[in-house]
Amino acid sequence: MHTPLSEEIAHTTARLVVEEGLEWGPAKRRALRQLGLPARTPLPDNDLVEEAVREYIQLFCADTQPRELRALRQLALVWMERMAAFRPHLAGAVWHGTATRLSDIYLQLFCDDPKSAEIALIDHHVDYEPRTVTGFHGESVEALSLGSKSPELNEMIGVHLLIYDLDDLRGALKPDTKGRTPRGDMTAVRRLLQETTTP
Repeated sequence: MHTPLSEEIAHTTARLVVEEGLEWGPAKRRALRQLGLPARTPLPDNDLVEEAVREYIQLFCADTQPRELRALRQLALVWMERMAAFRPHLAGAVWHGTATRLSDIYLQLFCDDPKSAEIALIDHHVDYEPRTVTGFHGESVEALSLGSKSPELNEMIGVHLLIYDLDDLRGALKPDTKGRTPRGDMTAVRRLLQETTTP
């Protein structure tokens, strides 16, 4: 149930997501602080935040965001091709179309051996930082985080390779509550790039 308060929190969250590149969880918590609300205030759900992010982009970034999104998807595809052996899937804001130049790229890799992707990066002399992040089932997942230059944006972009077990791929393509595919493989990303030409 969307209340005026949850909508206000969602709109403040959206501004932080778009203007500062924050992830949704931290942005929601910071929105509470900015609005002077208690930490236990119920947070808006992700659907409401996504709606607010799309509205914000439409209002304030309509002239720049499509080009930035395209550049991020092109960079994502470069890394998907490099990591093709690990069945990469693009997820998050870059996949859903709400990303700006401040957004990071999240690629989910589905590996027979969880160490194999890390070894591939080492073999290619790629500097990365291992981290633990929350996975799509709410579990802890290993992530390899690195910076990669976007030629179109002429800046460094964060790329996070999330390591999943090969068995996780089966449930990974189930549609979300809105009937959308929550992530896409290389073919799907190439199709998105073909469908969206820059003006």
